[in-house]
Amino acid sequence: MEHDAVRAGPRLRGDGGEVFTMTDETREISAEDVCVLIPTLNEAATIGDVIDGFHEEGFTNVVVVDGDSEDETQEIARERGAGVIVQSGDGKGQAVREAVQYLDVPYVLMVDGDGTYDPADAHTMLEPLSRGYEHVIGNRFADMDDDAMKALNGFGNRMINRAFRFIHGADYDDILSGYRAFTVESFERLSLDSDGFTIETELAVECVKHGVETTVVPISYSARPEESETNLHPIADGGTIILALYSLAKTNNPLFYFGSLGLTGILTGGFLAFYVLWRWLQYGIGHEILALVSAAAILVGVQLLMFGVLSDMLVTLHREQRRRLEQITREAREPDDE
Repeated sequence: MEHDAVRAGPRLRGDGGEVFTMTDETREISAEDVCVLIPTLNEAATIGDVIDGFHEEGFTNVVVVDGDSEDETQEIARERGAGVIVQSGDGKGQAVREAVQYLDVPYVLMVDGDGTYDPADAHTMLEPLSRGYEHVIGNRFADMDDDAMKALNGFGNRMINRAFRFIHGADYDDILSGYRAFTVESFERLSLDSDGFTIETELAVECVKHGVETTVVPISYSARPEESETNLHPIADGGTIILALYSLAKTNNPLFYFGSLGLTGILTGGFLAFYVLWRWLQYGIGHEILALVSAAAILVGVQLLMFGVLSDMLVTLHREQRRRLEQITREAREPDDE
């Protein structure tokens, strides 16, 4: 997808279309144009230092959106000069969606309040936005402390990143990173409905789906302070994230989603048909019901596969039409800019 920023040199995008890399020409982003958004839940042990860190970097517009913490997170945030929003629902995803509605600045720097991310990386996160990118992901694996992530969590993160790359066709290195920078305009284009920890996954998928210009920058990632407890459950939340990756392919990569279901049906039906045939040839025993089930599974599988192909064609056509509309809109704005 093309944008108003100056570009040079084609590269591949996740949806298979051609886009252009950004140039070194930049527009200035002042600290007053940025809101540091911190979703929290029982982060009293770390939230004060996180807010102070961003203040030291020159960011005075800090907003904490809190999930009705039972500790002193809200009180500490207010004492350190941050605005506090108590979310009306539950979960990190709902908190982020609700908080963005209250913002009146064009840029958001989203970060967890657990003290694992370095406020000094804020300028690194925002720099690509000044060159025309719309969404920036901080790659924790670029500079991670040895004890910052347990082996199980590290393995799960890498598997999820590989699954995302395979299913959705884009390489974002660290889609579960909680350090994000984005324009409010691009955020509002996304169709987000995740309430929990799948918000980062949904953001990544939606960026691919809607052609949001996304890049990845290296950041540092530290171990969570001992006095701070994580709200993440590796097994349960990891499974939820994987399911979200697969279910979101329904509208972003329908050929994979419906094709995988169809292939499963065909293989299942084929296995049952082979079993029925083997039993009849070997022992002369018929299995009429199993034969009907196998035929139905194969038929449904073929239909799902065909539906996936047709859906993929429609999605590709929709993206092409969207790119053309954006190009027309951009060309219409150029005379006004001059």
